[in-house]
Amino acid sequence: MIIRKSLLYTLLLLSIQFVKGQEQFSVFFESNKSSVAKTENKKLQDWIVTHKEVKIVAINGYTDEVGSTRFNDTLSKKRVDFIVKQIKDKIKIREDFKTISFGENFTQSKNKAENRKATIYYIFPKDFARENEILGITKEVVRPKVEVVPELVPIEEETMNFPENATLETKIKLSQKGTLIRLNDINFYVNTFAIMPTSKRAIDELIFVLNTYPKLKIQIQGHICCVAKDARNLSTERAKQVKRILVSEGIAERRIQTKGFGVSKPKYAIPEKSEFEAARNRRVEIMILDK
Repeated sequence: MIIRKSLLYTLLLLSIQFVKGQEQFSVFFESNKSSVAKTENKKLQDWIVTHKEVKIVAINGYTDEVGSTRFNDTLSKKRVDFIVKQIKDKIKIREDFKTISFGENFTQSKNKAENRKATIYYIFPKDFARENEILGITKEVVRPKVEVVPELVPIEEETMNFPENATLETKIKLSQKGTLIRLNDINFYVNTFAIMPTSKRAIDELIFVLNTYPKLKIQIQGHICCVAKDARNLSTERAKQVKRILVSEGIAERRIQTKGFGVSKPKYAIPEKSEFEAARNRRVEIMILDK
């Protein structure tokens, strides 16, 4: 498998299952397993034998919601790795081929067995000539278009005087460009960018607002606490992880910027005097870029 950084990676790979002209084939796994049972393996091997002429453009991995988010993220990647090992050197793979591990962060079926899968996306030889067209890639593209974050003066949420217990949607309505809004209850496992399941409600609320206001553009900002320096760039990775989930749920990538501030903008002096102060410093905020 060839995986390399390329300007093509950013173009529609996260929504690849929706692009017209591609075919797909799914392999299903048993609960908590990263290898398939005999019957499912036979189905995979039969598919390989009868599809040697196709070209694979992506493989996505999924899990059900059982287990922690961190465990499921790892499990979905192992499922993708299993499929890659089975098809390696047997079927042609796009040169800038990429795998995506969604874990449990996708719209799931009520039937849990249908969520434990890896899906192969491929095209037939008749479509090789229009491969880039199918993937939404134009030959004229030299580099991915990166939208520059406007130079906005940050407006701290505390100065906005939002109504007590205001919802995120209400805060968005009352905001202007540059307004910072704290996303309450988005939490991560210690020293990782893996989001805890308790964060689902807050993320769902953000997805709802972004879908309700299609012109809304935001910058997701990450902050950490309790250390002198963000040596592992954890604040940036946490912001990016929130973005990955939003994009996997259909929010256009161009609407979301990310930035990590480490410990450079604490609400309380470091070292913090209490868990309350640490929690206020350890936060995810959004800045309104456009409405």
